[in-house]
This record gives sequence, C-alpha cells and structure tokens, in this order.
Amino acid sequence: MSGTYLGMPSFPEAARGAVNNPTLRANLRHATHTIRAKRAVAVEELADWGLLREAGKQIKDRTLRYLDTYLVELENKVTAAGGVVHWAADAQEANRIVVDLVAATGEREVVKVKSMATQEIGLNEALEAAGIAAFETDLAELIVQLGEDRPSHILVPAIHRNRGEIREIFARTMSEWGRPAPEDLSDAPAELAEAARLHLREKFLRAKVGISGANFMVAETGTLVVLESEGNGRMCLTLPEMLISVVGIEKIVPSWRDLEVFLQTLPRSSTAERMNPYTSTWTGTTSEDGPQVFHLVLLDNGRTATLADEVGRQALRCIRCSACLNVCPVYERAGGHAYGSVYPGPIGAILSPQLRGTQSDIDASLPYASSLCGACYDVCPVAIDIPEVLVHLRERVADQGGKGHRLEKAAMTAAGWILNHPAALATGERLASKTRTLHPKNPPGAGAWTQARDLPELPGEPFRDWWKKNRT
Repeated sequence: MSGTYLGMPSFPEAARGAVNNPTLRANLRHATHTIRAKRAVAVEELADWGLLREAGKQIKDRTLRYLDTYLVELENKVTAAGGVVHWAADAQEANRIVVDLVAATGEREVVKVKSMATQEIGLNEALEAAGIAAFETDLAELIVQLGEDRPSHILVPAIHRNRGEIREIFARTMSEWGRPAPEDLSDAPAELAEAARLHLREKFLRAKVGISGANFMVAETGTLVVLESEGNGRMCLTLPEMLISVVGIEKIVPSWRDLEVFLQTLPRSSTAERMNPYTSTWTGTTSEDGPQVFHLVLLDNGRTATLADEVGRQALRCIRCSACLNVCPVYERAGGHAYGSVYPGPIGAILSPQLRGTQSDIDASLPYASSLCGACYDVCPVAIDIPEVLVHLRERVADQGGKGHRLEKAAMTAAGWILNHPAALATGERLASKTRTLHPKNPPGAGAWTQARDLPELPGEPFRDWWKKNRT
C-alpha cells in the first residue's frame, strides 16, 4: 500500500473503472444517500443554522488573516503547558520529525487516531521504512489498512466496502497484524465490530507511543481537540506514554468561544449527531495523567501557498465534515479513489491542486471533476464557495497550457473576436445554418464532449433572422 497518489492518471481515466463497477456504485449510493438524509434532519432542528454557518465562516476567515499571530500564541501556550512544538515545511520534514521521535524511544510500533494530515504526508509508509509498525485504530481506517487499500471518503474511509467484503478482509488478514478474527465470523455489524474491538484492545494496552491529528487547536490555551465516534481515539490519546500530534496549521481557532460554534456544526454536518460521542481535549502534559511527553508537529505542506491565493484560500476553512461529498453527483458515481488524494470529492478537487500544484495529470484534471451544480456550497457548514474556486483553478490550469488547453484558448480568443463584431457573427450564423446538414457529429477537438453528449441540431435559420420576420 502506498500513501502517495502522485503519478495517477487524470480524473476521467481514473474514474472510468469506478463508474463501470456496479457493486461500488451501489455501496456509494446507499451510503451517501443515507448520510445526507440524516444530516438534513439534524440541521433542520436548528433554527439558527444559517447564523452558525456564517459565524463559522467569519471565525475561519479572521483566523486565516492573522494566522501567524495565532500560531505563535499557540506555540507559546503549548510550550508553557509542557509540550514541544515542531514546525514542518513539507511532508518530508514532518515525517522525519515523527520518525526520529518514535525511533528515539526504541519502540517499534505505534497506535494511531484517524488523521488525514498523516495520510496526506504518507506517515505510515515513512514509519514502515524505518521499521516501525503503525496500527490504525479507527474501524474504517482499520478496514482500509487490513485490505491494503486507500481511503475513499473523509468521514467513512471504507465507504466503498460492503459488509461481505469487510468480513472477508478480517478473516483473511487480521491474523497477520495481531489477534485473528473468529473462525465463525459472519458479516453481521455487531460481530464485525466485536472482532475489531478484540483485535485492537491488545494494541491499545501495550502501545507506548500514540499518533494523532486534531480537528481544532485553541490558540488562547494551547489545547488540542479531537472529535470521534468510536472511543478508539480516547484510548490512543490517554494510554500511551508519548503522544505525537501532526496538525495542519489551518486547524487553529483563536478561543474556546470560537470552538463552541464548530462543536455544534461539525457533528450535525458530518455524522448527523446533535453532539459528538467522544470529544477529547488536552493541553500539554499533566503529571500522572495521560501521556507524559507531548509533541505537536505543525504542518504547512502547501498551506501557506494556498493562503496567498485570495480566491483559493477559502478551502482552508474546511473542517473535514464530508457533507460536500455526500451530495456530490460526481463523487457518488466515481468514488473517492479517482481523486488521487486523501482528500476526495468537491473539497479535494479544490484543496489537492492547491497543496500539490497543478503540474501532474491528476491535479490538473481535478478542478474539472465537477458539474458546478453548487450542492457542495449549499451544505458546507463554513460556506466555502467550492464552485467559485473550481472555476478559479480551471483558469489557472488553462493558463499553464497543456493538452487541450491551447486549442481551447485559441477557440476562446476566436469567439471573443467574433462576439465583438456583430456583422461577422451574423454572417457566421447564416453560414452555419445553411451548411448544417454537412456538419460532423463529432467535430475535431470536441471528443471529450461528444462521447457522452449529442450536439444540438442547428435551426434552419438564425434566431436574429427569425426575429426580424416575426417580431411584428
């Protein structure tokens, strides 16, 4: 299993197999429709949801505007509370810091809380290269890890798997990672959950090092916050002797009062719950309570460059609720793997090309992996205008040239000239109408459009000529 997604083909090519996989399509359709229906009910319970959404947007925007100030405040508070803060400019530096910290303890295994930041940098692979085993403890992440798979959803990484597939993975591979699955294991959810619980318990009890991310960091106190639904995170955050948290620099909020807004919007928008089942907070270290050594790795990895883009920076508001994935018609049909990133769906289509650049085939194609229907913006709890950023990034990709874009740019230049010259436009319309029976069904350069759509038939005469004849 590889944590790197670069080198993947473009989105249309990567999505082709998923679109033609009926099992995957059924799994995705059932899961996304169920989650979004429950979310809609939970959100409708709050009469002030719109105000909370606007508050979340403004808090995030203010934080991003003064990010340097809040990060320094956070570092000072974490240090004063007994923690150690590290700054990582990119994935390579972050991995080096974490690997060195674990290696210095002499331990050869760690337990992990679900963390998209560590997946983003490929931490598990870096630890494995250093002879250190990283055990995922979130149930869905465990399924992905045991199946030598990749996550395909922000909230439910194994959303593309059904119960039968999960049972087969547990029965086949659990013994290679620790306690084996029961021989008579069925695909009943309760039995699958119990098998995972027993498998993980021995790892929780012997682990000396835990690794996590964080949903939020509170600058005024140096507190980190993790929201999760299973309790595995609480075990990883409290039982080990050392805790290492790798967190993107955008996850900061100024105060506890600001945090209160997101503790209302995140659970309802992600798991459709009024309150998160497990909300863990920790501030540095405390004598004889929890890990006695705490390291915080603040990760940039393209975030500063994203912050510099006045349009694209709104992607950094994201609180990873996954609501945009569950309403996206493209994600529902293509699945998460086609996005070539740990961040799939609409948010991934705008975040990954900014964090990684748009030079690779997959990143150059992601801004086009959308119908621009706007459903993602409607459900976003921090009001990220994803369609606006998609169009902004499409312009960036087009400006850098490449396959198809030179022809597109030339066509737009020609169209601009014609539209600015009414006489030429009228002549062209009349010529097109008179020669309409000779037009090919697949014009050169339009294959990406016509392979899935029929070109509209031209009328017998241009509208402006018809109007002149009939307006009286």
